Amino acid sequence: MTGVPIGNVVWHVEIGNNFYATSANGKASRVLSVLISGEGSLSTSGKIENGQMAPTYFSSSIFDEDGKTELQVIFAAGISKELVIQEPPRKHKLIPLSDADRRGATDPLSAMLISVNARDGAMESANCNRILPIFDGRRRYNLVLTYKRMDNVKNDHGYSGPVLVCGAILQPIGGYRADSMIVKYVAGKSDIEFWFVPIMGTSVMAPIRMIVPTLIGTLKIQADQFEAVALSALDFPQPSASPR
Repeated sequence: MTGVPIGNVVWHVEIGNNFYATSANGKASRVLSVLISGEGSLSTSGKIENGQMAPTYFSSSIFDEDGKTELQVIFAAGISKELVIQEPPRKHKLIPLSDADRRGATDPLSAMLISVNARDGAMESANCNRILPIFDGRRRYNLVLTYKRMDNVKNDHGYSGPVLVCGAILQPIGGYRADSMIVKYVAGKSDIEFWFVPIMGTSVMAPIRMIVPTLIGTLKIQADQFEAVALSALDFPQPSASPR
């Protein structure tokens, strides 16, 4: 943030012919760890249907200044249903969620794996123009993506080449504090950016950089390593039944 490293995130994605699995973990560090405590992990598994990521199970375990929160979300028949394993006492009133809000949503990891229009190719502007309906077990929001420009990146550990830059607008829907200053500041702004590059050997793109304005400066999350490795079928995790 404003040129100062504040944390580290590791994100793994495994893609098969008709299923996928992805996980991420991260921790606040250096300057940010003095201001807040924060670390956590996310994981998702799901199917690939008509070229689209369709999650079946999502879990998160987050520890921050409020305490530890563990959530699971089951996706079935187009509806997402959360299960709270553990959470600290709520200190603030949250904007409620309806059953309609839970319909048609995806998890935050799957949402960032956007499918490429095979006819147009990875770097076509049309790949940006989409709405990502996201539910993380607590918060429901849309990210409205639109084409912004083309750019290039050079990465000493992995991908170097053209980048598709999508502008993003946050549309909060529910599960937020009604008085959240951060949401009020970020929501509706058009200067959020996601920089997408193709995952070689697939028809999927993933972000290599994200830029978000905040109340105390510009947050930039950037991959210092972005590698795609071909795996045999035996290397992929087999999908398991959803927990009951």
